[in-house]
Amino acid sequence: MSQIERIIQGGEELFLTAGIKSVTMDDIAKHLGMSKKTIYQFFKDKNELVIALVKKKLKEDEDQIAEIMSKSGNVIEEMINMMKCSEDIFSRINPIVIHDMQKYHPEAWAEFQKFKADVLISTLEELLTKGIKQSYIRPDIDVKIIARMRVSQVEMGFNTNIFPMAEFNPWKVQVQFLEHFNYGICTLKGYKLLNQYKNINEE
Repeated sequence: MSQIERIIQGGEELFLTAGIKSVTMDDIAKHLGMSKKTIYQFFKDKNELVIALVKKKLKEDEDQIAEIMSKSGNVIEEMINMMKCSEDIFSRINPIVIHDMQKYHPEAWAEFQKFKADVLISTLEELLTKGIKQSYIRPDIDVKIIARMRVSQVEMGFNTNIFPMAEFNPWKVQVQFLEHFNYGICTLKGYKLLNQYKNINEE
């Protein structure tokens, strides 16, 4: 693992547990057992590190999504697998990280927004269009609207003003949203298949 990768990973480990704002470059240096000078050779400040970390994570997520889409037999299976993949991603995210990124690291947040528009929304549009063709998804839905709604829904689930962390588990919120979404877009044929997969996963 290169020095850059080590620093990014070290930053990630601390940010995910404590949020971004409360972690200093000193903390990261101590955590990695390296000097702060070494870190500054690669990243001029914390903001640059946060941007590099976000870019790396988004690339990993994009690769994971592409792999799921290439391996799944039908749209319902893709949706179920995406859910597992999201669970993996979201269970590691502390909502404070999202909040800190929006507030203190606008460039990193812009990368995330760009990813949302270029990758997430277009992937969902593709998925929904395919599902309509396979007659698992209702032909009367407007793919462009529903894809945007779904992506915004995910973000809303992480909004601690709406779902305070003291009361809600962020992942449980996401599961409720996703179930509601999945059952709302399915035809009867899709509904049956969704139930089949759900039962298999729950056993």
